[in-house]
Amino acid sequence: MAPRFSYLAHLECSRCGREVAADRPQNLCPACQGPLLARYDLKRLQSRLAPGGLARRGRALGMWRYHELLPVQSAEAVVSLGEGLTPLLPVPRLGRELGLGNLLIKDEGRNPTGTFKARGAAAGVARARELGVRRAAMPTAGNAGAAWAAYGARAGVEVLAAMAGDAPAAAQAEARIFGARVEVVPGSIADAARVVAGAVAGAGAGAVAAGGYFDASTLKEPYRIEGKKTMGLELAEDLGWRAPDVVIYPCGGGVGIIGIFKAFVELCELGWLDGAGAAMPRLVAVQAAGCAPIVRAFEEGAAASRPWDDPRTIAAGLRVPKALGDFLVLDAVRASRGTAIAVTDDDILDALRHTALAEGLLLCPEGAAAVAALRPLLARGDIDPGERVVVLNTGSGLKYPEALRAAAQAAQPARAAGRTPAST
Repeated sequence: MAPRFSYLAHLECSRCGREVAADRPQNLCPACQGPLLARYDLKRLQSRLAPGGLARRGRALGMWRYHELLPVQSAEAVVSLGEGLTPLLPVPRLGRELGLGNLLIKDEGRNPTGTFKARGAAAGVARARELGVRRAAMPTAGNAGAAWAAYGARAGVEVLAAMAGDAPAAAQAEARIFGARVEVVPGSIADAARVVAGAVAGAGAGAVAAGGYFDASTLKEPYRIEGKKTMGLELAEDLGWRAPDVVIYPCGGGVGIIGIFKAFVELCELGWLDGAGAAMPRLVAVQAAGCAPIVRAFEEGAAASRPWDDPRTIAAGLRVPKALGDFLVLDAVRASRGTAIAVTDDDILDALRHTALAEGLLLCPEGAAAVAALRPLLARGDIDPGERVVVLNTGSGLKYPEALRAAAQAAQPARAAGRTPAST
């Protein structure tokens, strides 16, 4: 029997556990409206593939080298722009200043469209097209809409991106140049979501089959998370099939941290991870002080978050007042023995500027938030100086000219006062 391209078995509700068929377009669980998660036949895959088999594939396939753990059913259905296999970079100077002996940054800014959103778009668009979807709609803080627009153009899938009014102008222009229909909505991403809901509902029953809009909102379709899961698969492979001690992740909608957790759960079930210690890294969710619903819920011991009033932060990807999958983020953080922390915009800009000076890396504001969290996490004892710590930089700083200008302007008083890069 020829090997299968994907070992996708079914979808499973993250709330009630109901199994749902994966052979047609799906949104939320029909029983309880919980997000659906892809489940794979890992026992069968375990007998047919080992990590050594992946090594023989080389790097040309990008994230699709893990195709058995992705939802697309055939090589012909893959939609790719070269996403994945981003570098895991040691940052020794930054580590020495903080007292961390093994600090690394995984730079997702090297992806097509300049952010980790390319991974989710590649998997989501490819699977949607494979299931007959030709029009997709989503609310977005900017980068997801731009990524889905790019992959939609590649695949021939029309995209409606409803963007919050404060979405970066660069992301709006990027989505438009790829041919997306962009609706800029006053307010937050929650207000943009209502526009998408109207577009999807307005198409009527049977809309997807008739060419209407499919709701591709975060966690309202099951496959975006699968593309982002590959960040975790790559981390494990890059570290010799061992988990890092800690993964620090900037958390807006939270799909990335949910995906990384899912990756390590699946790797544990496959038996691919080496080492006598804990196979699961401790996951740290980082938010901005001006929009920190998941941090607040974590500190309160709550199972889910409450909406954040008046979300404000320079990190556009963190301006999510209420994530649909907040309970999954909290579950992942707690199950991994991790934590959650908020940092100020001043700290974000300082970390953005200083990482550029110390390491030559131009982080996005969200990635800078994760770097800014290192010092307080060390002070709190949430990180040990001898641990291997990985920070996720989720995008290129080049996509955020406003934040770069703000960071550069903030540097002027420091120079005038004679502060050195190592002291900032």
